[in-house]
Amino acid sequence: MENISVLLVEDNPDLAGSLADYLSETGFEVDFAFNGQSCLELLKEDNSYQAIIMDIMMPVKDGLTTCRELRESYHINTPVLFLTARDSLEDKLTGFASGGDDYVVKPFAPEEIAVRLRALLKRQLVESGGVQQYADLRVDYRLREVNRQGQSIHLYELQFRLLALLLRMAPEPVSKMQLEAELWPEGPPGSDPLRIHIYNLRKVLDEPFQHQLIKTVHGRGYRIAIPE
Repeated sequence: MENISVLLVEDNPDLAGSLADYLSETGFEVDFAFNGQSCLELLKEDNSYQAIIMDIMMPVKDGLTTCRELRESYHINTPVLFLTARDSLEDKLTGFASGGDDYVVKPFAPEEIAVRLRALLKRQLVESGGVQQYADLRVDYRLREVNRQGQSIHLYELQFRLLALLLRMAPEPVSKMQLEAELWPEGPPGSDPLRIHIYNLRKVLDEPFQHQLIKTVHGRGYRIAIPE
């Protein structure tokens, strides 16, 4: 499988090096810029990166200013994952208002960065109406079509959205709270409707086939797993 191309914008060479080492071992191809200005200059020459990891506090040009320029002046919509030591709600809202797509507070585990990057790319795929292949499951987001092992699977709208949410984070679990918040922003109707929709999704997505894709992770939620 082709590596995911990532631009890492971080002025701390030790942190940049250790994070890049981990990402390179887990399916990412990492390039570097050490401040916002060098990031912009690099993107003028090469706008083929699939994601950008950007520190906020940097010399020459900080991450918030850089991200705003990416969006407003260069019209670059590549997903941006902010790294910062600031963890207040106001700081996070400022990051999102500047055009960021996700926000990770230092110190962090490199595994979290990898998971969040993959989730951002999957979300972008859904929003752009692309096609996703996961194990023997194929999802066409533009046509709203689902196939498994070549067999067409009919899903109602909420079932399709539920599947898309699980695929966005696959193979990591998604909590019951997160699923309910995204499916029903104003609060879930009735008593535990998520359990019913998971049951119905399993009936059409898993029961006709030998291997189950939807797994319950006790205490953590649900996940889509690659069949063993």
